[in-house]
Amino acid sequence: MSHAPVVKTFEKKLIVITAPSGAGKTSIVKKLLRHFPNFAFSVSATTRDKRTGEEHGKDYYFLSHEEFKKKINEHAFAEHEEVYANQFYGTLKDEIERLWAMRKTVIFDIDVKGAENLKKQFGVHCHAIFIKPPSKETLLNRLKARSSESADSLKKRLKRAEEELTYENKFDYVVENKDFDIAYMRVKNSIVRFLNPTPVFH
Repeated sequence: MSHAPVVKTFEKKLIVITAPSGAGKTSIVKKLLRHFPNFAFSVSATTRDKRTGEEHGKDYYFLSHEEFKKKINEHAFAEHEEVYANQFYGTLKDEIERLWAMRKTVIFDIDVKGAENLKKQFGVHCHAIFIKPPSKETLLNRLKARSSESADSLKKRLKRAEEELTYENKFDYVVENKDFDIAYMRVKNSIVRFLNPTPVFH
């Protein structure tokens, strides 16, 4: 007597990696995407200028201010905010649905306020991890090492980073990125526990 194979129901879940700029969240997200083939990166929309090497639709959806405000009025965003003066970022609802339609777990690399909004909206279906630097000095040095930062941009990022560091207790899990390999392993293990909350015995 043959039995039909048990098809596991697809669960719509979100993995949110958040941190102040320079704390290392993007490097962690890139490695997670290599490790988990069933993960897909949620591309955010932004009004900021494209940096060298960035691609529309891959790194960000680069929108004009008019396009961004039109989408706000259409309620097209799951979350959005003015991160810096006249510089907007947001997560498009269509982007999340597109990836879920592909039966992917959606992973985000976003700022703390956007992460907080997603956590509030999706609740237990969203696992939000805060990556913190070992110290403010380390964060300052990492940001200074970025050739893309002007003096004015650096000053704004540092001011914002100080505020963002106060957000760590709003998330499900906090990882200090002192040693990248250790931090990555802790993030990965936390995600595995979230996706597989009950032990599986073979």
